Amino acid sequence: MAVRQILRIGDPRLREVSKPVEDFGTRELDALIKDMFDTMAAADGAGLAAPQIGVQLRIMIFGIESNPRYPDAEAVPTTVLINPEFTVRDDSIVSGWEGCLSVPGMRGYVPRYRAVTYSGYDQEGKPVAREAEGFHAVVFQHEYDHLDGVLYPDRIVERDKFGFEEELMAAAMQAEERASA
Repeated sequence: MAVRQILRIGDPRLREVSKPVEDFGTRELDALIKDMFDTMAAADGAGLAAPQIGVQLRIMIFGIESNPRYPDAEAVPTTVLINPEFTVRDDSIVSGWEGCLSVPGMRGYVPRYRAVTYSGYDQEGKPVAREAEGFHAVVFQHEYDHLDGVLYPDRIVERDKFGFEEELMAAAMQAEERASA
């Protein structure tokens, strides 16, 4: 199919609340999801939401076996999730470094729920339901936020833990050198 342009932070379409999908099993929906997977793969992403390519529908995809952007992350099952909902299974909060294809070159330290149960539908309209924890739960919550017009920088609490990847890595290396001196 096609690799689509990924919208970047600042584009107002990323701040819109997406509309539910009403028609399943259509050629158009299949083509959109194929384009989303092609786009995610081309960008080495762990997930992608339809609003990130300018489509204001409640569709997200995610999944990784291994990913150079997240070298230490555990595998996440390849998933198409339409009109998702979730409940918090463990309301303890874990924080970790996140990036986003719509916020290229940057990382932020984001608090997320440790474990969730999510549900929705695949492109044929068949129910999907899973429990997720760890990186899987983080990826789900990150993509779900896109459907409501929320980007990960909105969730950052510690503002000094947000910046360009290169600068954050350089600062971390300098801190390690000072600590070992």
